[in-house]
Amino acid sequence: MTKKELREEEKEKRILILCVDRDGDLMAKAEIETPLFGRDSNLNSAVSLALHDPEEPDANAMFEAVRLFDRLQNEKLPNENFEIATVSGLQRGGVTADRKIVKELKDILEAFNANEVILVSDGYSDEAVLPLIESRVPVSSVRRIIIKHSESIEETAALFSRYLQLIWSNPRYARLALGIPGLLLSLFGLFYIMDLLNYYLIAITFIFGGVLLVKGFGVDKTAKNFYKWAQDYSPPPLPVQISNYATIAGILCVVVSIYLGFSNASINASQPPPIDWAGWLAELPKLAGFFMKGFMNLMIVGISIILFGRSIRYYFERNPKLLRNAVLIISVVWSRWILDATANILISPAIGIDDPIFANLVFTIIVGILIGIASILLVVIIHRSKKDFFKGNDKQENELAEELQAI
Repeated sequence: MTKKELREEEKEKRILILCVDRDGDLMAKAEIETPLFGRDSNLNSAVSLALHDPEEPDANAMFEAVRLFDRLQNEKLPNENFEIATVSGLQRGGVTADRKIVKELKDILEAFNANEVILVSDGYSDEAVLPLIESRVPVSSVRRIIIKHSESIEETAALFSRYLQLIWSNPRYARLALGIPGLLLSLFGLFYIMDLLNYYLIAITFIFGGVLLVKGFGVDKTAKNFYKWAQDYSPPPLPVQISNYATIAGILCVVVSIYLGFSNASINASQPPPIDWAGWLAELPKLAGFFMKGFMNLMIVGISIILFGRSIRYYFERNPKLLRNAVLIISVVWSRWILDATANILISPAIGIDDPIFANLVFTIIVGILIGIASILLVVIIHRSKKDFFKGNDKQENELAEELQAI
């Protein structure tokens, strides 16, 4: 034997006994964080996992890893050093679980610089785990743990009885395993009594199709979530409800007013309609005037309802926006007469400044401006005299005060 071979033989062997829980049962079932390093940590975690789920294969694999560690410790050579560790992935598996295993293995190798690994697994995930480990440290042995099951007739009967009881008593499984067959048998009897067995296959098709649609599109879960939401739903405060209702009613009024405008314009359109672009351009102002005549009343009502609902909410909330909203309502209401005068001019164009139609438009605009100024002055007076009433958002109140000072 050469000196080089003697030096290699005398070199310390650092052997890691590694147990891999690829599906993350340690965290999911026993809330145990990994990596686990050392005999006591692995043994205690295996006991905890077995207490949470006695049928868990990973617990048996961890017990085998501890047993193997104890045996090798008793039989080890002077130049051998053994350690035991457990790493885990995630329940959903895939790339994320493998990356977690690699990261935990890297942390363990930093703490214990192993030059070979003995892998202990339940045999289910060897093909996926082995390449991850072998790419970083040689694997000298693989110990697969296969849980033994008795093949006796008594245990088979007991197992069958257990699952049958689960199907019978658990509503989740009973709906599919008992409910649907029961429905099909009941329908068969009903169709047989009515002498309609020819339609039984059609009924089965509809039933299975309905079940597949409900489960495939999650209709049952959606209905369950909606029922739960309806039970837990807490209506907003009364002022908010009034504001929301007024908003919906106002939007409906606006939509209907647009329809009335188009309807009025189509009724009063020239017959027969123009055949060229020049005719349509000449007809367009008249159509716009009739459109405004048809939609303006209900449009003003809809907008006023929305603003009035908000005013009620602002009043109960003592929000200073109430004053601006009141000015806006007055302006919107008066705009009805401005729209009416504008529509009259579009329908029958004014000949000159002295024309009553043109004078009416100018009058309504001037009166609207005066009403707006009077409303603003009234808001200033109310804000100064009732300043203590508005105890809402200080920022909003300061903004309103700055606007009034600017005016």
